Amino acid sequence: MIRKKEQMEIEKREKMRGGEGIVTIVHFLKKEDFKANVRLCAKLILHEGCSIGLHQHLDEDEVFIILKGKGILFDGKEEKEVEEGDVVLTGNGQSHSIKNIGKEDLEIIAFITKY
Repeated sequence: MIRKKEQMEIEKREKMRGGEGIVTIVHFLKKEDFKANVRLCAKLILHEGCSIGLHQHLDEDEVFIILKGKGILFDGKEEKEVEEGDVVLTGNGQSHSIKNIGKEDLEIIAFITKY
């Protein structure tokens, strides 16, 4: 399967998971495209000052690959700065949130698999 850029669904979520601002979600593939138990395969775009609020991942893993920009990731215990090239894994009941702390967009590939 090949999904062309112009075929990708674009969604905008205001105050995603209780965060600030609007997050743009570019759905590369939808869960029904997979045989595996995948919930999300997308690019998340957080504009300056935008965030995704604290949320828990029960019975699933989420991978963030930071493509561009700088953010603060809270892993449920402490805040850590993330930037282009960093990878974050959250799962097994853990929680996380992320906020764009830069002047440019924070772009993230997000991939969620269910157990």
